[in-house]
Amino acid sequence: MLYGYGSSILDGAWLTINLALLAMALAISLGLIGAACRLSPLKWLATLGEVYTTVVRGIPDLVLILLIFYGGQDLVNRLALALGYEQYIDINPFIAGVCTMGFIFGAYLSETFRGAFLAIPKGQAEAGAAYGMSAVQVFWRISVPQMVRLAIPGFTNNWLVLTKSTALISVIGLQDMMFKAKNAADATHQPFTFFLAVAALYLLLSSLSLLLLRGVEKRYSVGFKAAEL
Repeated sequence: MLYGYGSSILDGAWLTINLALLAMALAISLGLIGAACRLSPLKWLATLGEVYTTVVRGIPDLVLILLIFYGGQDLVNRLALALGYEQYIDINPFIAGVCTMGFIFGAYLSETFRGAFLAIPKGQAEAGAAYGMSAVQVFWRISVPQMVRLAIPGFTNNWLVLTKSTALISVIGLQDMMFKAKNAADATHQPFTFFLAVAALYLLLSSLSLLLLRGVEKRYSVGFKAAEL
């Protein structure tokens, strides 16, 4: 059915999943840092966080990918040359893709996490402090579980968009499933067949992601739903 290119596309799909997972891990880290900056009482930190989220969200993903990959590679080689290292440094497309997607979606998650933290009633932290908890205990035992519950809907949207945006990384030479599908389509002159197969794989990934994240949301909502009853 896929003219012998099925295994190649599956290899590309596995690369796409690894790219999405690592990029999301980086995005979560940057998102938490960005949210902490936005919520900081220090004005310069809050301004820094706002600049990061505003600039990144205001530039198209494809432009940032090309800018970071080609511009970043040129900058790295210029710095290396200035330090006396004359050999050309070639950045791995997979690493560049992970860093780029993580950097982009870290800005989106910053706003998601910030909104989730702000939605937690201040009385929750005050109650924890009155109970004798330290600031660290209040953060991990009270704030974080509630933040996760509130952030899951926005996190789910960002994850689904990220999995689709990984297709853009093929423009810098990463052999993901879109790259493999295009090569197969060019070789067989059957673009509809291969792009339909890739669409089905993306749909399967999205469906499995929704089921998994729905389970996480239920887990963190059990206590709250019981309290409402």
